[in-house]
Amino acid sequence: MSANVLSVRDLRVSIGPREIVHGIDFDVADGQTLGIVGESGSGKTMSVLAATGLIDAPGARVSGSSILLPASGSDAGDTELVGASERTLRRVHGDRIGFVFQDPSTSLNPFLTIGRQITESLEVHRRLTGKAARTRAIDLLEAVGLPNPDERVDAYPHQFSGGQRQRAMIAIALACDPALLIADEPTTALDVTTQAQILELVRDLQRERGTAVVWISHDLGVIGQVADDVLVLREGAALEQRPAGDLYADPQHDYTRELLRARPRIVAGAGPAAPAASAPLLEVQGLDVSFTISTPTGHRSIHAVDDVSFTLDRGTTLALVGESGSGKSTIAGALTGLVTPRAGTATLAGSDVLRASRRDRRRIAMVFQDPFASLDPRRSVGDAIAEPLRVHRLVPGGGRGREKRVAELLDLVGLPGAFATRFPHELSGGQRQRISIARALALEPELIILDEATASLDVSVQAHVLELLRRLQREQDLTYLFIAHDLAIVQEMSHAVVVLKEGKAVEAASSAELFANPREEYTRRLLDAVPPEVPRAARTREG
Repeated sequence: MSANVLSVRDLRVSIGPREIVHGIDFDVADGQTLGIVGESGSGKTMSVLAATGLIDAPGARVSGSSILLPASGSDAGDTELVGASERTLRRVHGDRIGFVFQDPSTSLNPFLTIGRQITESLEVHRRLTGKAARTRAIDLLEAVGLPNPDERVDAYPHQFSGGQRQRAMIAIALACDPALLIADEPTTALDVTTQAQILELVRDLQRERGTAVVWISHDLGVIGQVADDVLVLREGAALEQRPAGDLYADPQHDYTRELLRARPRIVAGAGPAAPAASAPLLEVQGLDVSFTISTPTGHRSIHAVDDVSFTLDRGTTLALVGESGSGKSTIAGALTGLVTPRAGTATLAGSDVLRASRRDRRRIAMVFQDPFASLDPRRSVGDAIAEPLRVHRLVPGGGRGREKRVAELLDLVGLPGAFATRFPHELSGGQRQRISIARALALEPELIILDEATASLDVSVQAHVLELLRRLQREQDLTYLFIAHDLAIVQEMSHAVVVLKEGKAVEAASSAELFANPREEYTRRLLDAVPPEVPRAARTREG
């Protein structure tokens, strides 16, 4: 039997008069992974933050016990984290406990290089010199799969793609070889191949160092590949905790069965029906985008999009897929005026998209990958949705007309009208993304670009949003450019697919053709990296 690293008993969290976590118990053992799953708002992150002493909200109260136990052979005593002093928490955070949070954009310091953010904990907790710490930082960046680590160690967070930022966060968390790693949705923003690398990296860490992991996720495919035991939460209560193989094979609770049914899968012959012939809406020809970045040896040009062409028919969905840094989001930025291409053309129903006026640009709406960064934290949800209505004068009746339309849009994305008075920090990640979708729909666009629009949603809400998008497409003849790393969702949503690698389009085909018979080795590698339906623990036991 493995020794426990963390032991939690009767954990309760209250905010003001309301108790939101109700007496949860769990243990995490050496070299083992506990997966915690549940919908947005189920208490997954709140429970782990409370157990590790990271809740610092006005009116918050935490009770119960959360004991961090010493490593085997250590003469250190047990450390109670509930009610611990700031000095105690500073001593264990970053040293014995490493953290990888869901949103790297808000976790990383934009004013410090990635290398400095890694070396900081090494200098504080391991007393390494600047040179030794920098060498260790480069090794860590290489271990998490970042290209050119000796150069990227001096880059800033804004110079990384979303997936690359998350890999950098993992490097920071692993810097001091923690006994316990808290991973809160660490692969949400990652493409399937990078996700597979991160899962393997964590498993290697456990085999080599006996690291214990708490892995929080709404993605049951990921949880099945990484977890030894699974804890299912709903509305702050634990419904069942069992070995992963047993839970996936024979879930005991109706809610667990609902979650398992809702997870997307790649299924032979699945996908939307082929639409009737329609005229092209968006035509992109020879799109070419380059960026210049600073490195220790001078400036270097990155060819982010290299001579990419595709056509998107009205009323259909075209998916752009590929690894992080393949150019997917850069193409979206060029189409919406956020990025200036070096060459190429893009027309929407015959009109030049790249040189469109502000009024014409509203014909293309975008839902960004990071809802927290795309919503103004100083504005309420209602104000955020009403802004495009006001700017483009889309609703008659002044403020009252906008309020009515905001309520309608909230209802469309499955949120009550009362959410109009809330602010982004009061919402879960999934709720924030639904607000972003409502804001895009407010423009009444001809084309909606969905940049990882469902990546932060739990599986049941994700299924609801995907069905919403399909219904809106049918009813309003909407056209989607769908950027995603989850190939099961790509199959479910898209009529056609363009596969990108290092800025180039390497394969383009109908969805049915691509999933049944991919031509390129790179496409086959993406498909092979999708987590299998059978949990790793069950496969290991059968083997």
